[in-house]
Amino acid sequence: MQKYEFLDKINYPSDLRKLKKEQLKILATELRKELIDVVSTTGGHLGAGLGVVELTVALHYVFNTPKDKLVWDVGHQAYPHKIITGRKDGIRTLRKGGGLSGFTKRSESEYDPFGAAHSSTSISSTLGIAVANSLSNNSNHVIAVIGDGAMSAGMAYEAMNNAGAMKSKLIVILNDNDMSIARPVGAMSSYLARLLSGKTYFSFRETVKSITSVFSKRFKDKAGKAEMFIRDIVSGGTLFNELGFYYIGPIDGHNLDNLIPVLSNVKNSKYDGPILIHVVTKKGKGYKPAEDSRDKYHGVSKFNVITGEQSKSKLNTPSYTRVFADTLIKHAESDTKIIGITGAMPSGTGMDIFGKKFPDRMFDVGIAEQHAVTFAAGLATEGYKPFAAIYSTFLQRAYDQVIHDVAIQNLPVRFAIDRAGLVGADGPTHAGSFDITYLSTLPNFVVMAASDEAELVKMVNTSVSINDRPSAFRYPRGNVLGVEIPGINEILEIGKGKIVKEGTKIAILSFGARLQECLKASNKLDAKGISTTVVDARFAKPLDRKLIMDLCLNHEVLITIEEGSIGGFGSHVFQMLSERGFFDKGLKIRSMILPDQFIDQDTPENMYKFAGLDAEGIEQKALDALKSNIVIPKTKKFN
Repeated sequence: MQKYEFLDKINYPSDLRKLKKEQLKILATELRKELIDVVSTTGGHLGAGLGVVELTVALHYVFNTPKDKLVWDVGHQAYPHKIITGRKDGIRTLRKGGGLSGFTKRSESEYDPFGAAHSSTSISSTLGIAVANSLSNNSNHVIAVIGDGAMSAGMAYEAMNNAGAMKSKLIVILNDNDMSIARPVGAMSSYLARLLSGKTYFSFRETVKSITSVFSKRFKDKAGKAEMFIRDIVSGGTLFNELGFYYIGPIDGHNLDNLIPVLSNVKNSKYDGPILIHVVTKKGKGYKPAEDSRDKYHGVSKFNVITGEQSKSKLNTPSYTRVFADTLIKHAESDTKIIGITGAMPSGTGMDIFGKKFPDRMFDVGIAEQHAVTFAAGLATEGYKPFAAIYSTFLQRAYDQVIHDVAIQNLPVRFAIDRAGLVGADGPTHAGSFDITYLSTLPNFVVMAASDEAELVKMVNTSVSINDRPSAFRYPRGNVLGVEIPGINEILEIGKGKIVKEGTKIAILSFGARLQECLKASNKLDAKGISTTVVDARFAKPLDRKLIMDLCLNHEVLITIEEGSIGGFGSHVFQMLSERGFFDKGLKIRSMILPDQFIDQDTPENMYKFAGLDAEGIEQKALDALKSNIVIPKTKKFN
């Protein structure tokens, strides 16, 4: 660990406030240097933190945190905040098992009043805190820091509209770095420029002209002033003024001489209502490799501080994401109806590759998953084949739209669900734990999960061919297994699983990417003289009922396995068997799912071991089931 003149003396913001203002610039330089050094060893979100170093210092210097509540939207930019709020000694445990979270976390520190890792929640949560303050006659300040990219989500504007109407006392810092994860979507300046130069504004302008042309000069002059007023409404601070906020800015977010007086003035202001401070920053500020990078080092693996070169995976196999993208491109070359959609994550979902090939058929809608789903539904009504590529954890944000706008109308929207299952360093906030459950409960849906890259290709192929209902296929983060890739003409029979290995005593029914662990467990059981069948279910909906019932009738034990919560694949299997009377006569059946808790960050391997979904856990579950004295009597096979 490096030695610093001032940072070494800062354990909490109270220490920070003892420094002279001119010393804060040196502290900011030291903090930025420490941040780079930390993330070079831990990996994580670097660019966002680099961009708010001065802002972080200024906020904690001016406001009396933790009594004054400071909420960071998403939490990507919170590493500098963590370093100066009592977590400096543990900062190199960031995103590791048992270490500090990569996001704000209430249980971690009193300086984290609200935990978040999804975008655009800060204004809503701070409004709640502000109202609670008012009801409790508490005069403490409440501050939300939100990026321009996060402002593309409707939730942010819903909160601002509510705050403005209520005249609630809160402060919003708009961190405008003209850089959402995938620029230019969500960039405030770009948005305003587009709005002022776009058809909507000009058509309104022409409408005003056409109406006023038949009236007197006096009326025309007044109408002209009105037109200028409308122009003001959609530009600069007036946009926020119209939402009920007192607007200040824009100001240089890297200039402490500007930041501190402005923040101090706002703190001491008697203004009784919400205030928005527009702060302009540069993502990746102070580290040239980040500044020069296309995504400003949004999310990085371990890297060389001198060169900026990131550690690459030693595996020569592509990621599941890349396999999905390549397969979809092959289909799109001959099928012009295929459309790609993502919500501010083109590189994370492979849509950037698709977009390079088909720029007119890829739509990044920004941080707006609700809109993405209904947008896809609209395309589907016109005979197009939309693929909404969205992380499992982000698709949760659009569940109402999945039900109301897709499922009820039985529209053939295809959901490519990336980051299925446990994802490691991002912990529970980004874990794909619930999509099997929340999609399998919906009528009309086809729900698939890939056990390897070959199955993923077949599921993409299959979804292309499904034109009468919605479909979804899930696949994990990370590299593929290296099996042979099939052609794009190989499709699956809907609702049909596959026997991978045949045995006689125990049947393991796997849905998704735990199949390899199931095979390892079966080999261990075989070595103990316990003959084991392994089946790749492929479908959670519709179920392969005949196959499942035959497994029950011809094995002593049936175990279902999935990388998801209760209420998913296993629950649907249980329900189906229950309806057919299998439990009336006794049946040895067990379901292996993620435990009923949020699993803290660690390596995916350790997280699955904790969940009991590794080979050892599967083997033990099978052995425990065999010890049970409940056995299903064998009868004739079901058709």
